[in-house]
Amino acid sequence: MIIKILGSGCNNCVRLEANARKAAEELGITAEFVKVKEMADIAAYGVMRTPGLVVDEKVVSFGKVLSPEDIKPLISK
Repeated sequence: MIIKILGSGCNNCVRLEANARKAAEELGITAEFVKVKEMADIAAYGVMRTPGLVVDEKVVSFGKVLSPEDIKPLISK
């Protein structure tokens, strides 16, 4: 599984990545985490508000920091 965090590296982006890592760890899921910081690359996903969360090339959230509990159902499918 590849989980991408879309954003410039702001505090919200850092928090979202930490929450996604925690959710994956708690579920026992092995995932590769990728940071996407270039605005052109972020816009290519159709995301205009960061942070964004992409799971296996599908945008599952943007514009908010999800908790680990919110992320778990998005990555356990």
